Amino acid sequence: MAMPHAMPAQGDWTVEDMWALLPDDGNRYEVIDGVLYVTPSPGNPHQDAVAALLVPLRAFLGRCPVGWVRVAPADVRFGPKRGVQPDVYVAPLVNGRRPHVWQEITHLLLVAEVLSPGTASRDRGVKRRVYQEVADEYWIVDIDARIIERWRPGDERPEMLDSALTWQPAGADEPLTLDLPAFFREVWDE
Repeated sequence: MAMPHAMPAQGDWTVEDMWALLPDDGNRYEVIDGVLYVTPSPGNPHQDAVAALLVPLRAFLGRCPVGWVRVAPADVRFGPKRGVQPDVYVAPLVNGRRPHVWQEITHLLLVAEVLSPGTASRDRGVKRRVYQEVADEYWIVDIDARIIERWRPGDERPEMLDSALTWQPAGADEPLTLDLPAFFREVWDE
């Protein structure tokens, strides 16, 4: 008879533990530096913001094929004790094609997290530090304040954007520009 596996202590979790021990219950599970984080399913405004980012990013990357955009749930692993599920992320192409498995993703061109009451401190704290290490840009989308915080590696403070956001990843022939008031009106169905 197999013995049930004991749950690891906080700080000792690995991505493999998470995949093996946790239920498929609609929650989002992430391991950051050995600490397990659990996030309930997001609400409608959160998901509307994700969709409002996905559509222009997908169109932009169709014109400027430098990466591939994906949304959560999607496991992205940066080591045995770092597995995250960004709301929206752009992975660089691998030999001219989109990545097929997470092992091909070692760096990100862009990560965007949409804040919710239960994730704001994590998105601005531990996840920001991880994303500043592994991504060229990290956007924190605050749908209530109607701003996007842009972080880049080495930044000690974010760039606060409320009118327009321009993104031009390496290799892109043109920038993507988001009209932020229009973006937030779409999120809130105004």
